[in-house]
Amino acid sequence: MNEKQYFYHIITFGCQMNKNDSARMESILKSMNLKPTAEPEDADIIIMNSCSVRETAERRVYGKSRIFAELKKKKPNLIVCVTGCMPGRDKDGKLEKRLHDVDLYFPTRDMVMLPKWLSEINPELRSIDLEDDYLTVVPRTKNKSQAFVTIQTGCNHFCTYCVVPHARGTEGNRSLKSILDEVKELVSKGCLEITLLGQIVNHYIAPDPEFFSSNNPYQKNDFAKLLWEINQMDGVERIHWTAPHPVYMDDEVIDALTLPKQINFIHLPVQSGNSEILKKMNRRHDRDFYVDVIKKIRAKKPEIAIGTDIIVGFSGETEEKFQDTVDLFRECDFDISYNAQYSQRSGTVAAKAFTDNIPKEEKKRRWFVLQHLMESIAYKKNQEYIRREVSVLVDTYKNGTCGGNSSEMKRVNFPGKEDYLGTIVPIRINRAAEWILWGDMV
Repeated sequence: MNEKQYFYHIITFGCQMNKNDSARMESILKSMNLKPTAEPEDADIIIMNSCSVRETAERRVYGKSRIFAELKKKKPNLIVCVTGCMPGRDKDGKLEKRLHDVDLYFPTRDMVMLPKWLSEINPELRSIDLEDDYLTVVPRTKNKSQAFVTIQTGCNHFCTYCVVPHARGTEGNRSLKSILDEVKELVSKGCLEITLLGQIVNHYIAPDPEFFSSNNPYQKNDFAKLLWEINQMDGVERIHWTAPHPVYMDDEVIDALTLPKQINFIHLPVQSGNSEILKKMNRRHDRDFYVDVIKKIRAKKPEIAIGTDIIVGFSGETEEKFQDTVDLFRECDFDISYNAQYSQRSGTVAAKAFTDNIPKEEKKRRWFVLQHLMESIAYKKNQEYIRREVSVLVDTYKNGTCGGNSSEMKRVNFPGKEDYLGTIVPIRINRAAEWILWGDMV
């Protein structure tokens, strides 16, 4: 008699690190002989990997929990789980109380307990033994040519608006050997692009520095040393990393931007262009420091594309202070910015110490000011790519059109074949808009 086949459905909210964590959970569930399903209605286990950075992300989880509570009325044996940042920062259980009929509620680090808990709820599910550290679980990658590798979790900085240290704990650095072993394994399976992940990725400190090569040219910064080590690996074609902090962009890390396999892009969050607001945010740098870092980066690598993160409407941000951010955007000449309207997060220093005194409509207006500025700059910068050749890692194909990211993280579409998926091809650009470049194969 055949065993019943059980299915899982994972919904991921938030950043690339959450997506990487979901890939680890997929590996765990597949090891339990479970299969994925694209439809939650067909699942026996639903896992929501939550984000707490924005209030809207939490509201989506509450909304989904209501939907799945109704689904459980039709499927009483359905197991609904919530993990990620919400349980990680929910010290008093207030967030959990707002969820509807959730069976398992656990922080990311406890995913190694998932087989045990699931088999306790449903004894027909197979349990497996895992190591204590969830980072030892190899993520299940759907795209073999691109992979995310977590090198660090948590954060010690406690920016006043941020829930990450409350949700993921303080900084923990993964062993250098395990990182290098994972990259080697990925490359052996055909991976071309490695993206290193960390809350402050350029503050990586190797707990086992003896695994650095004796001829590594960098002497002080372990993150720069790690980038050099991965650059030496045959098969790796592209290296990307996110998200660094300006205060750790020292000369060695900036020099590492010129390593041959480093992509021609860096995402460097600034959050505000006003020094008083930056101090209130506990960002540990002022406006001038950030601008100087950008100048050093462009001096070392003039053609590099630069992205950033900006929060508008933080407590006490007057119109004059907001204009400082607008001016900084122009001065730094960003290719792209992820702009957010400040939302107060419970448990953070800002929620306890500052009044959220900027009206929602004003936050929205400021967001649109930056958005329109970004679009106009992006359009102008992208026109410079016309008649230029860019290197594209192809990740989509549909109806005779291929798409992928250039080394500058510009989205490129071109006529091509499905065979190009997972390969890097040269494309000459012939047309450009704000967010998409079009071209033909060289």
